[in-house]
Amino acid sequence: MQNIAEFRLIGRIGSAEIKDKVAFLDIAANYGRKVGNEWEDDTHWNRVTLFGKNIARAAKMGKGDLVHATGRVRQSRYERNGETVYGVDLIVDRIAVIAKNGKPADDQRDDDA
Repeated sequence: MQNIAEFRLIGRIGSAEIKDKVAFLDIAANYGRKVGNEWEDDTHWNRVTLFGKNIARAAKMGKGDLVHATGRVRQSRYERNGETVYGVDLIVDRIAVIAKNGKPADDQRDDDA
């Protein structure tokens, strides 16, 4: 049996940082939470990392686009100034635009889906 650590994220792009061999997207996901008698959005920001063909795909995406991203979770640990620093990376395997400017985005579908 294969052991896995996966994520699935549906949210809106807040910012993109496209580099030569890697890209980073900040994606906001909203969860409802009750405050008193009212429901409020509780926004959580997630930074995802993209490699390979997904860099070109991310370069076509923009702020506010609604995206669906799936991938693997990778934990890291390293020493900095004598202290252990822990991190979690969300590595995207697949990403697709669900809506661009509030309209369905059929042309942005993941070709491997």
